[in-house]
Amino acid sequence: MGRLAAAIALLAALVPGPGSAKAAILLTVDKSQQRMTVSVDGIPRYNWAISTGRAGYGTPSGIYRPQHLARKWFSKKYYNSPMPHSIFFHGGFAIHGSYEIARLGGPASHGCIRLHPANAAILFRLIGNHGSGNTHIIVRGSVRMSAKRHPRTKHRHVGRRRNAGA
Repeated sequence: MGRLAAAIALLAALVPGPGSAKAAILLTVDKSQQRMTVSVDGIPRYNWAISTGRAGYGTPSGIYRPQHLARKWFSKKYYNSPMPHSIFFHGGFAIHGSYEIARLGGPASHGCIRLHPANAAILFRLIGNHGSGNTHIIVRGSVRMSAKRHPRTKHRHVGRRRNAGA
C-alpha cells in the first residue's frame, strides 16, 4: 500500500492545478468495492457503480493514462459486443458503457471496466473536453468472491396446475 500512496502523491505533484487551462481528471477504480470515483482538480464529482473482471478475467491494477477514445466501439474478441464511449487505458482494456446494468456493482466483465451507459457518456465527454493528457486512471484493490453477484434466477411456481376451465 505504501507504493500506491507514493504513486498517488507523485501524481498529485505532476497534475496541473486549478490555475491551468485544462482541468486535471483522476479516475480511481476500486475493484474491492466495484466503484469508480471521478475527481476534477482534486474535487470528487462522481461516484459510480462499475463491473470489473469476473473470475478468470482479471482487470489489471496500476496507474494508467487514456491511450485511445472511441465513441462507438464493438469488441473484436467477444462476440462484437457494444462498448459505447470506450476509454482504452491498457492494451485492449477499456472503461466503457454496458447495457448489462443489472450486473453493475459486481465483477462481470472479461476485464474491462463497465459503467452505466449514461455515466460512460458523461465520463467520455468530460475527458474529451479536458483532454486525455490531463487524465490519470488508478485501478486498485482485488475482487472478493463475496462481492460477486449471481445472475437472477427465475422462480417457477411448483405445485398443482390450474385447470383453465375451472
